[in-house]
Amino acid sequence: MPDAEDVRRVALSLPDTTEKIAWNMPTFRVAGKMFATLPEDETSIAVRCPKEERDELVLAEPRKFWIADHEAQFAWVRARLSALEDEDELRDILADSWRQAAPPRLLDAHPGLGAPAAD
Repeated sequence: MPDAEDVRRVALSLPDTTEKIAWNMPTFRVAGKMFATLPEDETSIAVRCPKEERDELVLAEPRKFWIADHEAQFAWVRARLSALEDEDELRDILADSWRQAAPPRLLDAHPGLGAPAAD
C-alpha cells in the first residue's frame, strides 16, 4: 500500500513538479499549476479528474474513490491510499492528473507520460 512518502516521491519525479504547502497541506504543481494534494491526515490524495469521468470512477470503485463535498464543484476526485493496489497504480493516477495540468510544452516533451494504455 502506498503511503504519503510514496506520493511525495512519485509526484516529485514527474517533470517540472514542485511541492508547495497550501491550506496546511502539501500540494504538487506542474509549471505552477496544482495537480495533486495530500490532505492533512495523509491517508488519501486529491487529483484532477474531468467531471464527466469522475462520477463513473466513483460508482465503479467507491471503496477507492470519492468526491469530497468541498471539491464537488471542481474537477477533482479523492483516492484512498490504502485502497490502491500498488505504487504503479499511484504513479498512473498522479501522471494522469499531471497531464491535465501540464502546459503543452511539457506534454509535447513527454508524450507517453500518463497517457491511457492502448487496448
